[in-house]
Amino acid sequence: MSALKTKRSLGAHPLVSPAPSFLIGSYDDAGKPNVMTAAWAGICSSKPLSIAVGVRPERWSHEAILARKAFTVGHAPVSLMAETDFAGMASGRERDKFAEAGFTAVRAEKVDAPYVDQCPVVLECVLIKTVELGAHTVMIGEIVDVKADEDCLDPTGKFPDFSKVDSLIYDPASQHYYRLGERVGKAFSAGGALFLAKK
Repeated sequence: MSALKTKRSLGAHPLVSPAPSFLIGSYDDAGKPNVMTAAWAGICSSKPLSIAVGVRPERWSHEAILARKAFTVGHAPVSLMAETDFAGMASGRERDKFAEAGFTAVRAEKVDAPYVDQCPVVLECVLIKTVELGAHTVMIGEIVDVKADEDCLDPTGKFPDFSKVDSLIYDPASQHYYRLGERVGKAFSAGGALFLAKK
């Protein structure tokens, strides 16, 4: 048995890394497309297939999502780093973020929300539940459809190849952006050797 490594206590931090750089689309009460950047987000259920997104109540998107019961989640690519950062810094209450970032707003097919056309992969979500949790409201959306650019699909044409999507990744510790690294193995397969070793 190897010696235990020394771990240093760092205190309480949001160190789930990498975190996504998602562009969350919604329509405000005037019907204007708005977008915000979210890193506090992830799949939270497989049935119903759902994603949870933490949104602060003071964000312009907060009331819009509650009112329309819908939002979209766009995977921001590395090529949109500056625009994605801007969408998280500016407020839709004061600025037209779609116009200023040069985003193209597309009305989602299945939900009452816009998405950023420049995002290679987009999830269309119906709001099914909210949870008030301190500084954030957790918006839980059922994923009713996924849209993906043809040129980022894998050879089967059924799913995105995330090496082609080139997702922008956020590190909450350093507050820097990264890109996904190389593929290193196949899930639900790599661990098979350990099952065989038990026999």
